[in-house]
Amino acid sequence: MLNRPLPISPRLSVINRAAVAHFLTVHSGLLICALFLLTGLATAGDYGAVSDEGIQRHTAAANLDYILGRADRIVGDLYHDRVYGVAFELPLLLAERALGLEDYYYIHRLRTTITHLFFIIGGFFCYRLAYHLFNNRLIAVLALLFYLLSPRIYGHSFFNSKDPVFLSMFSLALYLLERAFRKDTTGAFLLLGVAVGLLTNLRIMGIMLFPAVIAMRGLDLLYAGSGAERKSILITAGLFTTAAGLTIYALSPHAWTNPLDYLAASLDLAVNHPVVWPQLFQGEWFPSDQLPPHYNAAWFAITTPPLILLLGGVGIALAAARLCRRPGAVFCNTRRRFLALLLAGFLLPPLAVALLGSNQYNDWRHLYFVYVPFGLLAAGGLGGLAAAWAQQRRWRFGMYGLIAAGLGLVMLQITQLHPLQHLYFNALVDRTTPEYLRTQYHFSFWELAYWAGLQRIRKSYPGETLTVRTDRPDAFALLSPADRQRLFPVPDGGGRNADYDLLHPIGPGQPDLVFNSAYRPIYNNTVTALRPLDSARMTPAARAAYQEIYRQALADEPIIRADYKVYRQGQRFTFVKENCRPDSPDAWFGARLFPPDPTLWPPNAGEIYFYISYRWGNHRVRLGNTCLAVIQLPAAARGHLILSRHNLNPEGPISPPLWEELYSLAPPGLRERIAELRSQQPPPPASDAFAVFLEQDAAGGYRLLYAKGDCAPGEYATRPFLHIRPENLADLPFYLWQSGVDNREFPLNQYGARLGGECLAVYPLPDYPIASILTGQAGVWETHLYPPANPDTLRAAYAALSDIQPAARSNFDLYIQDNRLIYLRETCAAADTAAGFFLHIIPRDTAALPAERLAAGFANRDFAFARYGGSFDGKCLATVPLPDYPVKAIRTGQYVPGQGEVWAAELTTGR
Repeated sequence: MLNRPLPISPRLSVINRAAVAHFLTVHSGLLICALFLLTGLATAGDYGAVSDEGIQRHTAAANLDYILGRADRIVGDLYHDRVYGVAFELPLLLAERALGLEDYYYIHRLRTTITHLFFIIGGFFCYRLAYHLFNNRLIAVLALLFYLLSPRIYGHSFFNSKDPVFLSMFSLALYLLERAFRKDTTGAFLLLGVAVGLLTNLRIMGIMLFPAVIAMRGLDLLYAGSGAERKSILITAGLFTTAAGLTIYALSPHAWTNPLDYLAASLDLAVNHPVVWPQLFQGEWFPSDQLPPHYNAAWFAITTPPLILLLGGVGIALAAARLCRRPGAVFCNTRRRFLALLLAGFLLPPLAVALLGSNQYNDWRHLYFVYVPFGLLAAGGLGGLAAAWAQQRRWRFGMYGLIAAGLGLVMLQITQLHPLQHLYFNALVDRTTPEYLRTQYHFSFWELAYWAGLQRIRKSYPGETLTVRTDRPDAFALLSPADRQRLFPVPDGGGRNADYDLLHPIGPGQPDLVFNSAYRPIYNNTVTALRPLDSARMTPAARAAYQEIYRQALADEPIIRADYKVYRQGQRFTFVKENCRPDSPDAWFGARLFPPDPTLWPPNAGEIYFYISYRWGNHRVRLGNTCLAVIQLPAAARGHLILSRHNLNPEGPISPPLWEELYSLAPPGLRERIAELRSQQPPPPASDAFAVFLEQDAAGGYRLLYAKGDCAPGEYATRPFLHIRPENLADLPFYLWQSGVDNREFPLNQYGARLGGECLAVYPLPDYPIASILTGQAGVWETHLYPPANPDTLRAAYAALSDIQPAARSNFDLYIQDNRLIYLRETCAAADTAAGFFLHIIPRDTAALPAERLAAGFANRDFAFARYGGSFDGKCLATVPLPDYPVKAIRTGQYVPGQGEVWAAELTTGR
């Protein structure tokens, strides 16, 4: 009897079940949000960081310094992100500083958590809005699930603090808009004004809700009855406008000095963002400011779950039919008016972007916010179908069963793609043809799979010390402090001795690396991180091999004597340190190799140089009290080798070099070659300028050699600019056609060395025909260079002049042949061509001249001799093309700026 359970009152049981059911029904949206939030918090660490995160933090910090009076401006005028609002980024920064976070591992965790939390909050208000619109708890729950279960947006909600945040704020603003018109109180409109101000601060496109609210209040005023009602409408409209304007102004420090200028700059940036990136779309590359009009519509169609697409189409059709059936109801019925607002919110922004030709990147992420009205319309479409089948339970239950199955499939796909949900494509695109997606769509911008691969390595070998060859070493900053003490990045382009390769593969779409087995069969991307043979542990055979290497090394004299002596045997370089204690600090050894002929170099060795780095502490190559490190270059390696030695930096991968020395694998060495070129070329005019030499390699390509004596360490890290003008515009990428110049900037210390107080660097030039080169440092020095003409071509032109009398004689003999003006000097020294050449072409009809030359009456074509000519056999010859229009006369010669003409000659052409 004592073990029998006590009877439960049937009435109490029914009451409890009813209470529980009522609780679950009323709070279903909150419970779903809580469940998704817990899941998100548990997986937030699986998502990496993107480069925009650093830019966002920098913008917030610059605004904070300005607010606190620590800066008189928000960074420089060229920093276009200064006009972005900081309504979200500034609280993130303040939370980071309030918690005293300095390690980026914890900073990123905080940012990821808060960003995803805000996404969930936006979902809850979407649920509340759907409930008030459709008065149906089930439809509201499904609207919430539609919001949460867009794989692309769900993935972005962890690492993107711009687009999903704007989407979430848009959801909140729509809810407050509906609430304000439903309650019609001053407090509700004040709160709505603050929300619209916050939305506009996050992205200027949020200003679109401002005219919508004013128009709706205007309709209310039109249909208002008494004077008191009209007064109330005017007051609430004024309070809304004031609250919105003050919120925008208060949260936009850039607007404090000139609000109108800020507004204009923000609108201009939204349409004409200055950075143009190539975008791969449907198999073609487009500049990001010249995308096809259907760009956003196509991306939306192929990245939204098909079930939600179908229901959204139904909802749009039903809403449009309802509005067309009773268009007048829009003016006086808040619910129908709001359906019209949802239709406008979904359709008008993409249409405006297409008409304005706005600059956009990386799928439709700038318009993610239109997914909120689309999801609500989808929920409305579902409600309409349910109402139409209210009397047919079988059809209605079948519909809900299909929806449950569809949403379950989406949840399964989100789980399978974790943590790369932002790369989701639906069944409307081909996912079976190998490499189809990679060749059709640009989907690798965020490069988050580096973090996924690093996480796999971290979890697969807990406690082990490993090196990882990678071209994204910044991803290692997201590791915990403990993991950063055992996982070390090997710089881009090298690390053949690393335990792992974790690199961005080269391909038409440059896709992210993917390490999820469920993802791979869908996207045909089989690149993985593979651990090579277990070289981290010394076997007896390996120890014997290293002892032999050590013996061979000591048989020769070292090529470098420092804390480590360096020996060379063929293509092997051995670093040796005697009396090396077990607790000696770890060391990095680097070898940067500049090949003289790119055709001899492996295609995957990097565009500029090959880089190997080796951390002996990881491989524990120790022979008694001797530390050994070995760098083995490929057999085909030729060129100038820079060997360096670094300490391992506890705060990062490596320290600045303790020493570095240049060694030539193919004499003459770089130092000797520059000395030879210096003897042939006058020194640069300014003492703080670099001497720059243009040299042709064995393969016919060109490279620039930079050199400067008495070079300070800071100058070694300087960044020269390089403007390369091609012979043919078509040789440039399309996004450079407007400027017509290949603009580059690079750090010298990545392309050279500082040896004995002298800075040396080698920069290979592109292989297309080059017309001219301008390089230097802004405001310090600059120099023009021209690839010389081919001597054989010059000889052929010279031979063709043998039976022709010069049209004029002076310092140079002048010929007109084949619509070219030819300059010839039989005995020529470098000084004869050092002065600039002027060329004035006088047409028979000045109307043939461009407008800016009409006043002068001639075409002015001043040039440097090297631009059109060169020397051979002691002669100098240059050929300058003449215009196609009839020419009356030509006046040409040489001049020195500030001194006048050296010589001049006039020719009459007779044509």
